[in-house]
Amino acid sequence: MNMKRMFLSAVCAATFATAGFAGEAVTYPFDGSFDDATFGVESAIVDRGFVIDYVSHVGEMLNRTGADVGSDKEIFAAADTFLFCSAVLSRKVMEADPMNIAHCPYGIFVTDQGGDVSIGYRTLPEGAMQEVQTLLDEIAREAAGQ
Repeated sequence: MNMKRMFLSAVCAATFATAGFAGEAVTYPFDGSFDDATFGVESAIVDRGFVIDYVSHVGEMLNRTGADVGSDKEIFAAADTFLFCSAVLSRKVMEADPMNIAHCPYGIFVTDQGGDVSIGYRTLPEGAMQEVQTLLDEIAREAAGQ
């Protein structure tokens, strides 16, 4: 993605008061339950013809293992990451740079922190991966009702 498009993307994201940037992730608040948000993400991915390869239940793992690592802090009431790939985009970005394999599969996450439900994704590097980031942003926005 060229600098102008990147700048315009950042301006558009900043224009939406509901969009938040947290470190190297983009998140959108979801007005509803965690289950409704996960259904929205799953639908937005599958409706584009992609297959969800795996759902990582990160929140459950953190809650289950907290005591084992000496913590009683609840990070998420619930948190899932949906992993999927696009044969077309993956081939395109890996033909541009085979090391883009490091970013595959792609992930969209849903979190519930004290009743605040969000949908987001990890940002990707400049270059060919920006096309994938655009796809992730479209899916996250659609699922979040943005």
